[in-house]
Amino acid sequence: MFLRFLIIFEGEKICEKALAYSRELALRMDSEVTLLGLVEMDFKQKTQLESRRKTISSIKNQVGKALSGLSSEFVKIGISVSVAIRVGDPAEELLKFLAERTPFQTIIWGSTEEPPDSQSGARNHWIKRVTDKLECPIFTVKAKGNGISGETPGRS
Repeated sequence: MFLRFLIIFEGEKICEKALAYSRELALRMDSEVTLLGLVEMDFKQKTQLESRRKTISSIKNQVGKALSGLSSEFVKIGISVSVAIRVGDPAEELLKFLAERTPFQTIIWGSTEEPPDSQSGARNHWIKRVTDKLECPIFTVKAKGNGISGETPGRS
């Protein structure tokens, strides 16, 4: 069965265990993978448009390089992969991104081992605003003994 997985990254934060898990899962399930870099930027501030464009371009170049390097690891082992970057409110950008595409069967949190809403100072993390609106689960990957386990943040 052909499945589609989405791996979400906050900017350039990358969890190697999530990547390893995603590669293994994609190989086992004959899946296509999309890497999505979400970079938070507040557009409510009044700044010059030219300055904003330069900042966005710089962010996209920097995050794009990081995600391209990650995608090559998937391609090397025969996994079809695509890369996307969105700048703005991460929750809104994720929902817009998902609305534009064929549904994913699984979303994997690729930035940290712990669920974003369990980290210190992250009680109001943007991921909590979208978890209940999604058609598929969001998994975080963390080491458990010698194996890897998945959890869905924000769901009981």
